[in-house]
Amino acid sequence: MDFASDNSSGASDRVMAALMAANAGAAMPYGADPWTSAAERAVQDLFERECAVFFAPTGTAANALALAALTPPHGAIFCHEEAHIANDECGAPEFYTAGAKLVGLGGAQGRMSLDALKGALARFPRGLVKQVQPSALSLTQATECGTLYSLDELDALCAAARAAGVRVHMDGARFANAVARLGCSPARMSWRAGVDVLSFGATKNGTICCEAVIFFDPALAHDFAFRRKRGGHTLSKGRFLGAQMSAYLQDGHWLDLARHANAMADRLAQGLAACPGVRLPWPCEANEVFAILPRSTDSALKAAGALYYPWGSRGLPSHQFPGPDELLVRLVSSFATREQDVDRFVAIAKMIG
Repeated sequence: MDFASDNSSGASDRVMAALMAANAGAAMPYGADPWTSAAERAVQDLFERECAVFFAPTGTAANALALAALTPPHGAIFCHEEAHIANDECGAPEFYTAGAKLVGLGGAQGRMSLDALKGALARFPRGLVKQVQPSALSLTQATECGTLYSLDELDALCAAARAAGVRVHMDGARFANAVARLGCSPARMSWRAGVDVLSFGATKNGTICCEAVIFFDPALAHDFAFRRKRGGHTLSKGRFLGAQMSAYLQDGHWLDLARHANAMADRLAQGLAACPGVRLPWPCEANEVFAILPRSTDSALKAAGALYYPWGSRGLPSHQFPGPDELLVRLVSSFATREQDVDRFVAIAKMIG
């Protein structure tokens, strides 16, 4: 009953087989190998356009380096106040941009509101020397609350940014889960909506360590190879990144993995919603479930070996705050989550409730 993180699971069998195959013999280093070239072509095919593709071993590197390519040291990066780049990357975006300012904006259930963005753009007029200059908008899909921006919401936010001359970055650590849920094409949820640069995650969804930074306008990537190298994220044995990504994308494997993770989250959310004393503060839209549990239920689940994290309630409206005998928790499913573990978790919660 491990629902702590989708980073807890290993790699899919297909990805592991691809790594073993790539391990045979020698290949040119630093990405000058056939696996990397094949993976770059596969990404371009997936997104239906020519784009500049760079592989990196971590999501933090992908996000921070992508933002550095869009933002000068005196720039402002607008993001949701709960965004991963603002709360969970130890200042890496600020470090790699040489000091750009993250401006956290509000919005219910992890989604930045259009009014909040427009208000921030008005507060940071271009050319005012005493202020950082509006440079980038970073949107997380799926969000830190496990919710999704609709395609219309993405269109509107990207349009507002473009009207202000602001480039758009998408943190797609769970991009696959969002595409699987919305049933749209990867292109529609990225560059066709107005996204300039995507951090395309794979590590949470079946690879060991593989992310891609995708520039839909290759001109924006003119110095990215140098940024990645200077930042220490150019792997000498780059073929192992290419091998992972190629296997991940082949025959829709990435979406099959995400659909399973989403289905397990749905099963968990539906089961918990029927448990006495358990409240779900917002709907499950990807592979994360947020639940307010009675503390007695939490104790019983932990005693049975369940793993998950308590979660801060800052993003909740005041009328949904946990009471003194409750706590908000986050539960995450993955491609490796088993139905029997979900059902056992729910059975314990029902028994205590």
